[in-house]
Amino acid sequence: MSIQTVNPYNNKVVKSFEEMSDKTVDTLIEKSVKTFKEWKETSYAERAKILHKVAKIMRDKKESLAKIITLEMGKLIAQAEGEILLSADIFDYYADNAADFLADKHLEPEFGSALIRFSPIGIILGVEPWNFPFYQVARFAAPNLMVGNTVLVKHASSVPQCAIAIEELFNEAGAPVGLYTNLLISGKRASALVSDKRIKGVALTGSEEAGANIAAEAGKNLKKSVLELGGSDAFIILDDADIDKTVEWAVVGRINNNGESCVASKRFIAVEAVADEFIKKFKEKLSILVIGDPMDSKTELGPLSSEAAAVHIADQVKRSVDAGAKVLLGGTRSDREGAFMQPTILTALNPKIPAYYEELFGPVASFYRVKNEQEAIDLANDSNFGLGCSVFTQDIERGKRVADKIDAGMVFINHPTGTKANLPFGGTKGSGYGRELSELGIQEFVNKKLIRVSGLSDPF
Repeated sequence: MSIQTVNPYNNKVVKSFEEMSDKTVDTLIEKSVKTFKEWKETSYAERAKILHKVAKIMRDKKESLAKIITLEMGKLIAQAEGEILLSADIFDYYADNAADFLADKHLEPEFGSALIRFSPIGIILGVEPWNFPFYQVARFAAPNLMVGNTVLVKHASSVPQCAIAIEELFNEAGAPVGLYTNLLISGKRASALVSDKRIKGVALTGSEEAGANIAAEAGKNLKKSVLELGGSDAFIILDDADIDKTVEWAVVGRINNNGESCVASKRFIAVEAVADEFIKKFKEKLSILVIGDPMDSKTELGPLSSEAAAVHIADQVKRSVDAGAKVLLGGTRSDREGAFMQPTILTALNPKIPAYYEELFGPVASFYRVKNEQEAIDLANDSNFGLGCSVFTQDIERGKRVADKIDAGMVFINHPTGTKANLPFGGTKGSGYGRELSELGIQEFVNKKLIRVSGLSDPF
């Protein structure tokens, strides 16, 4: 198994790492078990102290950590720095709020008293992706550590230096060995780990295929799983939208993180009355993006995360064009070294064309025009995914009514789907199940224990 840093800006190997042996992994799991027995007895204040230290160190090292992200997966350097700050915010958020989120919930039975007490369940395995290598880990690790669980993280094999750097943050913060453990192993071996009786739950962010494999293993072993999988977010432009502002957000929604985001805006659905104006201005904005070195602050669109990713999305475009799609902009790889793809707009799409249903993970947008609001809703819902959606309208109540009819875990009005520590994140349908972030995110891997108090003479 090859675990390497390959710079997608020039496709050159920077550094290689040896995969951990089975014996090493077993030793690390055993250490995590022992640490759990001690960590679960600590107070929320003691746990918070470690997380606050991690957050502070992240902010102090923002520039150096961001450069690792950009080196390994091509994120624009300013966005990489933003990811570090968001990750630090998540650690602080759970450190500040976990005690309140997990406070005893008192019930009112007919006689006696009762309460629900939230308690940790053990070691939780996180299988994390490359596209937000610090943020994805933060939203998994922070709530679980504050619950009192310990965590094992199998990070994407393309971001090993990010994975190692995160573990080093915990070490520097004084975390006990075994609290946060990085596993340099393959995805196949991570799936096999789910059957280990010492591991009590698993969370995965990744592809549908990876999610299905993990969920199958978790199901066979009667373990809780949380899955955040792909997305093909609709971006609905209603006839009363402010088109200039909508176009600005459309560009952000499509090319943020070089288009490699599960909640990127991917399917742009415009009501006929404003379709021509929207697509003309959207095309103009995409066509003048500055493409280049993601380490350069002037760059607006960097490379995809890997050569394989660039080859894949170029193939999706080609297969879609061969099936009848029209290219309104771009359509091919950029003529430069590295894993680049031109900003692309596809139109004339129908259910027989690959791009209609497939997730487009890169700077490729699909454009649809519809007659009215209901057709926009129907088209938005005609997807195997159900992660996020955006609705643009100057009538907020209308936007809420449309949001009610969208089959997605998140609907944003007048903004692309986004993320904050205090907003729940997750989807439905092929986009997975469960929630991360906010109070909901800390409720996934806990034992919600009922404690019932009755008098000796009370009825059964």
